[in-house]
Amino acid sequence: MKILMVLTSHDQLGNTGKKTGFWLEEFASPYYVFRDAGADITLASPQGGQPPLDPKSDAPDAQTEATERFRKDTAAQAALASTLKLAQVKGGDYDAVFYPGGHGPLWDLAEDRASIALIETMYAAGKPVGAVCHAPGVLRHVRGPDGEPLVRGKAVTGFSNAEEAAVQLTEVVPFLVEDELKRLGGHYSKAADWQSYALVAQRLVTGQNPASSAAAAEALLTLLKS
Repeated sequence: MKILMVLTSHDQLGNTGKKTGFWLEEFASPYYVFRDAGADITLASPQGGQPPLDPKSDAPDAQTEATERFRKDTAAQAALASTLKLAQVKGGDYDAVFYPGGHGPLWDLAEDRASIALIETMYAAGKPVGAVCHAPGVLRHVRGPDGEPLVRGKAVTGFSNAEEAAVQLTEVVPFLVEDELKRLGGHYSKAADWQSYALVAQRLVTGQNPASSAAAAEALLTLLKS
């Protein structure tokens, strides 16, 4: 069981002068769900090497059991520091792909040709695709085998407009995940802010927010095992 995890390489939060990147819980929690299930995990990012960590996800109030485990796991830290370049990755080598969120993916992965092609190839080959929080935004240019937007007609979720407003970044992000999924014809739904919520539509798994990371990863595993 080989799972590819794709992280952002983008570290600038719009024009704010602040840093962004991937959200630690959204990487760590799925990473351990997959690893504890015996999966062989490969990490990739557009630029390769160490992906930028959103500093807010490293704050004391953002820590979880999974992030604490990661902090003590030198092997996982070494793997994260040496991600493969995404353009060199072949979808045929993996059984599933999972995208952790953080705001970074809205700038790079959402527009990345290698990422778009990877998702299209893997989905068309019958392989599960998962994304949590802001990462469902990477689907904005992805087409299904029928040529329509991949999310069209599917039950999907992702970081909500209300949650974006709560972190005061509505005017900073290049697009709002909830609005974009709706624009593409996805059947968007959500739970209360910051509550765990994950959906499965055929081979597509989406999670709403950081609290949904484990649930989304477990849903992806269930698809793999079936």
